[in-house]
Amino acid sequence: MIRTGLGQYQQWAGELQGKKLAVVVNPSSQWGGCHLLDLLPTQGLNIQAIFTPEHGISGSADAGAVVQDGRYAPLAVPVWSLYGKHKGPTAEQLAGIDVLLFDLQDVGVRYYTYLSSLHYVLRAAASAGVVVWVLDRPNPNGSYLDGPTLKPEFRSFVGIYPLPLLHGMTLGELALMAKGEGWLDKADTLRLKVIPVAEYRREMPYALPVKPSPNLPNAKAIALYPSLGFFEATEVSVGRGTAAPFQQLGHPKVKLGDFNFTPLASPGSASNPLGQDQRHYGQDLRQQQTSGFTLRYLIDAQQAFRHAGQPLITSPAFFDKLAGTDALRIQLTQGLSERQIRQSWQAELQQFRLRRRPYLLYPDYPASP
Repeated sequence: MIRTGLGQYQQWAGELQGKKLAVVVNPSSQWGGCHLLDLLPTQGLNIQAIFTPEHGISGSADAGAVVQDGRYAPLAVPVWSLYGKHKGPTAEQLAGIDVLLFDLQDVGVRYYTYLSSLHYVLRAAASAGVVVWVLDRPNPNGSYLDGPTLKPEFRSFVGIYPLPLLHGMTLGELALMAKGEGWLDKADTLRLKVIPVAEYRREMPYALPVKPSPNLPNAKAIALYPSLGFFEATEVSVGRGTAAPFQQLGHPKVKLGDFNFTPLASPGSASNPLGQDQRHYGQDLRQQQTSGFTLRYLIDAQQAFRHAGQPLITSPAFFDKLAGTDALRIQLTQGLSERQIRQSWQAELQQFRLRRRPYLLYPDYPASP
């Protein structure tokens, strides 16, 4: 049975007795239906501060919405936002803290922002001399190594490290890699410990017990997210404001299929969704067999928009940040086939496969692209 880093708390809680702890958490930070903030105090552990990333401690803030600081009443401790004024803890917030526990559920896609939050946490801890423990969790897209690799000039909060789109690694492994590759300021001084997932192999299917963010409600959405996330730089809706976000796509004027849906305002997941109250025509992807990363949705949409005399990509700079390169956008607009585009990133994937090996905690298993 898979046990996350948190799920092994009885084995390591004793090591933290008497320490002043800070934690990085959201609703996914739980084991067996019990949240870390409830579980650790039962072990006599002293939580002094809480940090929370995009979507907030409740997980209900919209994508991109500023998360405010607050207070967690049950423990009478401050809650500091990592998605507002500061992306990482400040020296003042870490003052007196001995160990910072990081426990967030990632989905294994480079532009998912919890990896960027991890980066800024590690960097702040290295500067403050605070020990970091990463309580590792499975990567639900862990059996795939695919997509373009981020180039330094396209580095942003939606792409912090030079990784392929699907890197096949857990956050614990990526923390080790960030330290080992010197991707952090003062990486050599960072004191890092990773609690690996027990009995885990990266090719194992893993259904998340809690949705990692408001618009990734189930395994299907998480599987489609690598392929549909690029539409965030277009006027094509991926279903935000519907019951099936990231499981459908459509446009109100350029017909992308025979299915139709209407995005509606939904506090906590889509307060102002793209194309609100307009009927969209496109595809329902909930029954399609999809895994890894496919370009077919982008290529088909590019052809439909070209036929309509409209550009598909309306935010090219953001698209390039998501891709980690401008090459994919150029290839799409040139009309290259999926096979041609895929061939262009194979050499970099092989280089990354070798580069990541020293940091892997679980058996190496990339599926063939």
